[in-house]
Amino acid sequence: MERLAVDGEIVALHLVDQRVALHRYVARLLGPQAPHIEDVVQETLLRAWQHRDALDWRERPIRQWLFRIARNIVIDEWRKDRTVPVGLAADAFPERAGGDPADVVPDRVQLLAGLRDLPPGHREILGHVHLMGRSGDDVAGRLRIPAGTVKSRTHGAVRALRRALGDDETRYSGVAA
Repeated sequence: MERLAVDGEIVALHLVDQRVALHRYVARLLGPQAPHIEDVVQETLLRAWQHRDALDWRERPIRQWLFRIARNIVIDEWRKDRTVPVGLAADAFPERAGGDPADVVPDRVQLLAGLRDLPPGHREILGHVHLMGRSGDDVAGRLRIPAGTVKSRTHGAVRALRRALGDDETRYSGVAA
């Protein structure tokens, strides 16, 4: 029992000694003004403490292990932040104008068939830009993709949809896709 207490004290001293260097390393990874530097440092130290029995604290320097764990935590956060929900919620679409629904059924069937043929990313962009009326910059921010990607996907999707609907693209030469 006495040996475990001494080992725990040694581990705690090692972790305290490495904290400043670990903080500098994480600040270099995230940028000096990043709000969650301390969270990454604390999570790294917590994981080291939780795995203290599996690590060789006396014979091997622990700093490299701590840096690797911190880097992995940062990468996991970046990946988590990059995730993009796919699809559009039905409540995001504006309400449909009144009128006889039978008048729009053939057009709707043809449009839906054309939309089904588009890749999911293009279909989603069209939904945001043309059905919900959002700006390209707004869509880029929501989907976390560059504005240029929104523009090129919108253009490609509109061209593909026009082809699917059998429209002659030459009559749209003056109209941006």
